[in-house]
Amino acid sequence: MIAATTFGIDGPVLSARERDFHRQAQPWGFILFKRNVESPEQLRRLTSELRDCLGREAPILIDQEGGRVDRLGPPHWPTHVPPLDEAAGAPLPVRAAALKDRYRRIASDLRATGIDVNCAPTLDIAYPDTHPFLRNRCYGETAEDVAVLGRAVADGLMEGGVLPVMKHMPGHGRGRVDSHHDLPRTDAPRPVLESEDFAPFRALSDLPMGMTAHMVFEDIDPTAPATASPRVVQTVREQIGFDGLLMTDDIGMNALSGTVEERVAASLAAGCDLILHCNGDIDERERVAAVVPALAGRAAARADAALALRPRETAHA
Repeated sequence: MIAATTFGIDGPVLSARERDFHRQAQPWGFILFKRNVESPEQLRRLTSELRDCLGREAPILIDQEGGRVDRLGPPHWPTHVPPLDEAAGAPLPVRAAALKDRYRRIASDLRATGIDVNCAPTLDIAYPDTHPFLRNRCYGETAEDVAVLGRAVADGLMEGGVLPVMKHMPGHGRGRVDSHHDLPRTDAPRPVLESEDFAPFRALSDLPMGMTAHMVFEDIDPTAPATASPRVVQTVREQIGFDGLLMTDDIGMNALSGTVEERVAASLAAGCDLILHCNGDIDERERVAAVVPALAGRAAARADAALALRPRETAHA
């Protein structure tokens, strides 16, 4: 069986305990962070070993947003200006062309190391009071700009052989606190959300994968963040029209409450297809694995459809 989860790992090499655990747990894929990256050669070995321990071409994800959130950096990879600042003030078509080229090059760097999924584009709108943890990671201050530039990012990644994951559905831009530490909320009326925050996701609803926002949308469901809200996930599916693979943001973030087992259960019950568990704590990974079911039904079909878009050649083959 393939489990409905994606796991982070401890460091730049896979320990024997991790290898045995992942071989047994069979996560859908892995997600890498700076703690896992030392050099191109080391990263190629790691991605190859991760796939070998599962016995299949598992997807390997990363957050290479092209700015402040980059897991690959100097001296082996370039630095990037934050997306909000890229060609700022230039006409929208010029900015779109610049971002498409940037993310095509990012995809080439990722593919060369065996990474085939990038958690971008970030389709949240940058408002004046968007929390600084997110604001300059956004592409623009209007729904139109974000949709056009987000499409350029997705196209650049896919042309480079890397699958995009749009985030954070259905929109995190109104968050005034950092969801790594606190739970953001918005009281914006639903019609405003639909015409502004949801619009970029609606425009890119054909993309194969999306990631949820750990944020409460009070006019839709005041009781739970999007990740754990059946009403918000229904909105993502029906009003936004997204039928791709929907993964949670990291369930280890402090915006969520309850035990890790409770977070898993709430996210799956809400309608998320896949659990994203990012930290390197193998004891917690084992707890997640104990309660995550097999990827099945519509979730499995969405996962298969997404992975079918990958190039057949892999960097480690």
